[in-house]
Amino acid sequence: MELFSTILLIVLIVSLSGVIIKMLPIQIPLPLMQILLGSILAALGIYLEFNSDLFLVLFIPPLLFADGRKTSVKDFVHNVREIVGLALVLVVISIVALGYFLHWMLPDISMAAVFALAAVLSPTDAVALSGIVGKGRIEKEKMEIIEGEALMNDASGLVSLKFALAIAAGAFEFNLLQISISFFVVAIGGLAVGVIFTWLYARILRKINQLTNNDPAIQIVLLFLLPFAAYIIAEECHCSGILAAVSAGMTVNHSGMMRNAPLTTRLQSDSAWSMLTFVFNGFVFVLLGIQLPSILTNTFAENQIDTSIELWQLCLIVLFVFVVLMGTRFAWLWAMKKMPAMPFGTKRSLAFSSYTTRDLWISTFAGVRGAITLAGVLSIPITIAGRYQLVFIAAGIILISLISAIIILPILLRGSVILDNSEQENEILTVKGQMAEEAIVSLEKMQASLLQETSDAGLDQEIIHEVGSRVIGSLRRRTGLKDLEQKALEAENLERRMRLVAIGAERTALLQMKVRDEVSEEVYEHLNTDLDIYEKMISGDA
Repeated sequence: MELFSTILLIVLIVSLSGVIIKMLPIQIPLPLMQILLGSILAALGIYLEFNSDLFLVLFIPPLLFADGRKTSVKDFVHNVREIVGLALVLVVISIVALGYFLHWMLPDISMAAVFALAAVLSPTDAVALSGIVGKGRIEKEKMEIIEGEALMNDASGLVSLKFALAIAAGAFEFNLLQISISFFVVAIGGLAVGVIFTWLYARILRKINQLTNNDPAIQIVLLFLLPFAAYIIAEECHCSGILAAVSAGMTVNHSGMMRNAPLTTRLQSDSAWSMLTFVFNGFVFVLLGIQLPSILTNTFAENQIDTSIELWQLCLIVLFVFVVLMGTRFAWLWAMKKMPAMPFGTKRSLAFSSYTTRDLWISTFAGVRGAITLAGVLSIPITIAGRYQLVFIAAGIILISLISAIIILPILLRGSVILDNSEQENEILTVKGQMAEEAIVSLEKMQASLLQETSDAGLDQEIIHEVGSRVIGSLRRRTGLKDLEQKALEAENLERRMRLVAIGAERTALLQMKVRDEVSEEVYEHLNTDLDIYEKMISGDA
């Protein structure tokens, strides 16, 4: 009962965190506020034990799956060289550089253990970054690369951690060639499992929908289980479960699973996933905050016994490690800027070639560390000598990377345009016009067919002409958007406003009839749901 109450309290804190940051006179990023609230809970004696294995299975698959769903496969493929350069090559460079640096700074800790720490410090957290800088502050093309890196380097970092821990435990001997081959097998296998399983899952789900008459609740629950199933199956196949969850998310939109679903299912699914990702993301950061006081307390207690290093030396090591991390990241970004093209693929220059020095620094400090780093370092066995030092350093890097990003990124982004939508709006107008032209052709064919079958169908020709003219006339306004954008847009917005007013009046009338007991509860719920769906379609939020 105590565990259940603690979980409910954390969910409540997550919900209130968004309200709190809006009430404060100063702007605090949501992830940092959630970490602070978690630390306050811990100070009040509320503690939730952190199980790294359970954390990786419970939170990471759905969050990466949701990020994968929002990732454009086309844009990802377009930026694949840049993403591989950051998520794979930079991870390897960081692990090697940081591993040897840590071994020099902490000679009493085994080489495998410090390389394990270097591995968990390599993954970045795009969710924390978005909470810090806000939506649209970093250019779309640059943010796509940063988010793609964060999707992929979680896997590369954790796979490297597994190898390091296996070597530390004596279950695996260091062999660069064998490790490299195993790494690629694990990565490619995870991606393949996610894609193949999602396509099979989509076909099974269609059969289930046919048997259940497209019940939205069943489909949403089964979709929610997909990332967990992909993760577990990939791990059982000794592949990367994280990459399986990512590839499952990127595949689900192309499998037709949701595209062929009824409107109500799609709307409810989007709402459910939006709520779940908000709660899960917030839960992760609150949980991180809850762990920090115990990490600090444990570090102080262990350091009192350990005579090999002082606490102030550990704090200095945290600063030095952060400098090495950021320096390595900036140096590699600068090297990729100078690299005209990769030795494989298209001859197009890397996106970094157009980066200014300010862009390089933005991309450097955008590499904040988050929950994956904490989960990874806490999975290091307690039998490893100097474990408390490794945990303290990882926790310190998480905090410093977040705080430095909060301070430095707004300065670097000063003067940048926040989310310039003009290009996107023009594209929307153009596409709407093309869609309307196709729709008019289909409606004209339908109208001609109905007029020929008037006698059989029993429809009045005047009604056919009236309805057809009204619908086609509305669509024709869109086809003129290229030439008469402003006028057509004003007409469309006016029509939307009038329809929304009409829906509001209908809802009020329906509620009044319910209060007067003129309509049954079942009919009220049915009609109110219809109004909600119609309003969502009209308002453009669908």
